[in-house]
Amino acid sequence: MNNRKLKNSELVRKTVEEFKQAEKTPIIVILDNIRSLNNIGSVFRSADAFLIEKIYLCGITATPPHKDIQKTALGASDTVVWEHVEDTLKLITNLQQKNIHVCAIEQAENAIFLNDFQPIKNQKYAIVLGNEVKGVQQLVVTASDSVIEIPQLGAKHSLNIAVTNGIVLWDLFSKINY
Repeated sequence: MNNRKLKNSELVRKTVEEFKQAEKTPIIVILDNIRSLNNIGSVFRSADAFLIEKIYLCGITATPPHKDIQKTALGASDTVVWEHVEDTLKLITNLQQKNIHVCAIEQAENAIFLNDFQPIKNQKYAIVLGNEVKGVQQLVVTASDSVIEIPQLGAKHSLNIAVTNGIVLWDLFSKINY
């Protein structure tokens, strides 16, 4: 087997304008008080990869342009639509009124394991990722329509939010599109 790495010039990449015009995956990402600028940038990059509709940056979550966000986003903050909202709870209430199903990504009682979660066709979803130390605020978890947990078998039982975002987006993207 001869597997040659592709050159950047061989990859079919969308321009910023093509990205903005493309049909989006019906997923919104909500960052609830994220401290790490590198995590924020990484979330933008994953959102770009899976044609995510929008990112909401809530509370203390920093916003572009910022050099540490840009360092990991690699320009994805220019393609993915984003908005800063102060209050995560008010935001999810507004989204729910628009028939958007809100899923907190958290370890909680009665959480659904990600591998068992089956998105419904033509339903729009919003996933909420929480602070690196405290997680998703309890009020937000309580108000969410679902709580999704990534099954973990190790000693730590926690993942970096950028990693969590990538896992959840890939899983939902693949279930929605394939």
